[in-house]
Amino acid sequence: MKKILVLATIVGFAAALNVSAADAKANWDSLCAKCHGADGKGDTKMGQKLGVKDLTDAKVQAELKDETATKAIKEGLKDADGKTQMKAFDALSDDEVKALVQYVRSLKK
Repeated sequence: MKKILVLATIVGFAAALNVSAADAKANWDSLCAKCHGADGKGDTKMGQKLGVKDLTDAKVQAELKDETATKAIKEGLKDADGKTQMKAFDALSDDEVKALVQYVRSLKK
């Protein structure tokens, strides 16, 4: 009986992780890909206009801290003149933001 309970717990946890990953991909596709590109390279028309960094680049990933990415997602980004570069996605839950940051990490080549 204990083995079944442990197995069920593990399966449930794995399913929750997959849902989180699927949600992060869906959020990326609907909220981020327009500028950052589906692959994270930032080579979209809007991404090039805004000077979006290539999130697949290992150097860019190394320089990007999770806290910085989380803050950018929650609060958005402005340039030196105060013009919005990236809008805030403050409607996302903390778990969704965390999953999105992990998704960004998965883009590294």
